[in-house]
Amino acid sequence: MHINQYLNTYGDYLKRRFGQRVQKLSLSGNFTCPNRDGTLGRGGCTFCNISSFSGEGKESLSISEQLAQAPEKRSKIFLAYFQAYTSTYAELQLLKRMYSEALEYPNIVGICIGTRPDCVSDEVLDLLERYQDEGKEVWLELGLQSAIDETLDLINRHHHFSQYADTVNRARSRGIKVCAHLIIGLPREELIHNLTTLQMVIDEGVDALKLHQLHIVKGSAMAAMYRRGEISVLELAEYAKIAARLIQYTPPEIMYERIGASVQDASLIAPMWSTQRWPCIDKIGEILAEKGGQGTAIGRPYIYDGISRG
Repeated sequence: MHINQYLNTYGDYLKRRFGQRVQKLSLSGNFTCPNRDGTLGRGGCTFCNISSFSGEGKESLSISEQLAQAPEKRSKIFLAYFQAYTSTYAELQLLKRMYSEALEYPNIVGICIGTRPDCVSDEVLDLLERYQDEGKEVWLELGLQSAIDETLDLINRHHHFSQYADTVNRARSRGIKVCAHLIIGLPREELIHNLTTLQMVIDEGVDALKLHQLHIVKGSAMAAMYRRGEISVLELAEYAKIAARLIQYTPPEIMYERIGASVQDASLIAPMWSTQRWPCIDKIGEILAEKGGQGTAIGRPYIYDGISRG
């Protein structure tokens, strides 16, 4: 079984676009976040400890140095991925200098910018549009997590879905491709919330999706809640069922860049199955092979068949 038979993957898109494999290289611009520096709040989102998802120690290196030292280069061409924190949250000239430094590095064919939906100015979008007009592959990756405003309040995001929708509309009106990041397993959410989020994102227009399970990491507010028994995490089988269901309700033209995340970091508290990448992908693939792949449930009423969280 090859999961690419059952969903439209970002990797396959890049191979068609460039005729070969393209690898993303993660970068840090030493950005902060308005939810940490006091502009909107302090302490960040309740799940957040960014060092779990992007290696520490990059902040002291220039963009070119980070690209030169990137481990495990498995391709000949690359996308520069500004991943850590809010990678549009700085003065425009500083952003331009860092983005341009990355794009001028040998064998970099494009750029991916990870950020919050409420931190993307028209000036930043104009800059990204210019890179795209020059023939670069350009992606705006928006960490939405959930479209349910009550959930966004609960996890201390300090933005609502309306701000995401506004940014998506401004980006896509310029032809900039958008990838939305969604978390499955957030507190008080069940399958209906995940399906609602998916539909709201689709209705606004989106080019790609990233799904991943809720992680509990050291240093986050959720870590204390988890220790007190106030929140739980999904087992692998539960997560796979929900992720597969979302994929089945996703139009075939939308790409999936990720359907589950792995964490190779000592800060991970739960779920421990997240330390391995392939069991999650294989389990989702098994469900899609048995019950139908991407887009096969479109037009059907939502069917839950026991998928629920208390």
